[in-house]
Amino acid sequence: MWKFTLRRLLVMIPQLFALSVLIFFLAKAMPGDALTGLITSTPNLNPAALEEQRQRLGLNDPVWMQYGNWLVQLAHGDLGKSYVHKISVTDLIGSRLGNTFFLGVVILVLTYLIAIPLGVLSGRYQHSLLDKTVVGYTYLSFATPLFILALLLLYVFGFRLGWFPTSGSVDVGVEPGAWSYYVNKSYHLILPAVTGALLSTTATIQYLRNEVIDTRLKDFVKTARSKGVPEGKIYSRHIFKNSLLPIAAFLGYDLTGVIAGNIFLESIFGYPGLGQLFLQSITQRDFSVVNALVMISGFLALLGTLLSDVILSKVDPRIRIE
Repeated sequence: MWKFTLRRLLVMIPQLFALSVLIFFLAKAMPGDALTGLITSTPNLNPAALEEQRQRLGLNDPVWMQYGNWLVQLAHGDLGKSYVHKISVTDLIGSRLGNTFFLGVVILVLTYLIAIPLGVLSGRYQHSLLDKTVVGYTYLSFATPLFILALLLLYVFGFRLGWFPTSGSVDVGVEPGAWSYYVNKSYHLILPAVTGALLSTTATIQYLRNEVIDTRLKDFVKTARSKGVPEGKIYSRHIFKNSLLPIAAFLGYDLTGVIAGNIFLESIFGYPGLGQLFLQSITQRDFSVVNALVMISGFLALLGTLLSDVILSKVDPRIRIE
């Protein structure tokens, strides 16, 4: 296992290098440069001063030289500076990371709390009214775009009923560090987290339902029944454990997705996380932030693949990764 993990980590190096080339040159292919957003916000900016800024920042250098400088900075952990927010990209991402992390964790927990019981019950009572209701829910959630459900819940529970805040991660004036601060922060999380969780359960329910249906027909389950093992124990000790393999296969992606951010949720609910920052940085052409966020997302995707393989082999020792 250690050899496999080390080999996969080494393989990630050329993959990250290829990703960095793709990200940097795609960003360069976009119209404008890092100072385009500055021109839009300050139209009276002196062109000579602007040209001086470009020269100072190295934006007039050949593209390959700019890429080399960016790669060297990246290797030293320097993600550059945001030309819009006037602070380092590391500090900017750090200021949003907490919100994205908490939102991702709550969505992940809610997703499994909803999906696992529904998937098991749906598979156990196949063709029952409960099963048909769960299957209908998965079809509906699969067909519903995230932004439509988010806008609907925001309008009903945020604007019409006023039960939940419509934007932000915490109310203005709440003292950071106090108990009321965390309560208020959790209150702002509820609506976006529930929205994300309702649409994230589809795959988990379907995989778990199908696995339960398949597993309950296998020989070891028939043997347990022939020995008189109670049906509840058969499901809890044999069927449920063996049905978790597909869920474990995706757990690595889910864990890394916790800090990847959600563009639609954070933008619609005005939640200041990495997803909202990514969208704002694209519209403002803040390329240093865009490059850093895409690079981090790519790294998390590769890490998620590795975690999924490791978790899968731990859940089922019969699986040996060579």
